[in-house]
Amino acid sequence: MTTQTNQTDQQNQRNAAIAATLAEVSALTAQREVDRATLGQITAALQKLADQKDLFGFADFPPPSDGTTTSTRYRLSGEGQLPALYLNSIVPGKKTIPHNHDTWAVIVAVQGDELNRVYRRTDDGSNPERASIELERELVVRPGTPISFLPQDIHSIHVVGDAPTLHFHLYGRPLETLTGRIGVELETGRIVNYNATQMNRSEKAAA
Repeated sequence: MTTQTNQTDQQNQRNAAIAATLAEVSALTAQREVDRATLGQITAALQKLADQKDLFGFADFPPPSDGTTTSTRYRLSGEGQLPALYLNSIVPGKKTIPHNHDTWAVIVAVQGDELNRVYRRTDDGSNPERASIELERELVVRPGTPISFLPQDIHSIHVVGDAPTLHFHLYGRPLETLTGRIGVELETGRIVNYNATQMNRSEKAAA
C-alpha cells in the first residue's frame, strides 16, 4: 500500500470519526438547553474522539513556527456547522486574559498540558465597562482531564513548559459569530470585546 493511500485512508477515518462525534453531540443538544449534566455527556463524546490519537497528530496539525504567533486553530467542522469543532495547536507561551464564550464550550486534550484558571464574577454585572472577578480554581487540561463551560463561565489559559499542545475546542456556535464575548483585564477590571481585541486570527480549514 502506498504512502498516499495510507494518508487517504487516515483522512477518511478522521473525517468519519469527526462526523460521528458531531452527530452524537448534535443529538445530545437537540431540543434542550445545555446544562452541566449535558456538558458532561458532550465531554464524554469528545473524549472518545481525542482517544483516537493516531488520527490527530502534529504532522497533520502543526503548531505555528514563524515565531510571531503562538497558536493555529484548525476548523474541523464545516463552515457555519453546529456545533463548531476546532483543533488548537499551540506552542508554549500562549496565554489569554480571563474571558467567557457566550455559548457552551468543551475542551479536551489530545496531547500536552494547558493550565486553565477559572474565575467567579463577584459584581452584579450592572457596569458594562468593568467587572470584578476572583480566582475560583485551577485545572491543568491534559489527556484524560477535560474542562467544560456554560456561556458566562470565565477562564484564562496558560500554556507553559517546553511541549506544544493539541486540544479540541467544541462550541455551541462558531467562534466568528460570538461577538458578545467579554474579556476582563485583571489589573484594571476593564471589560473588552474578546473576539475583537484578543482572539488569535490564525485559523485553517482541516485538509
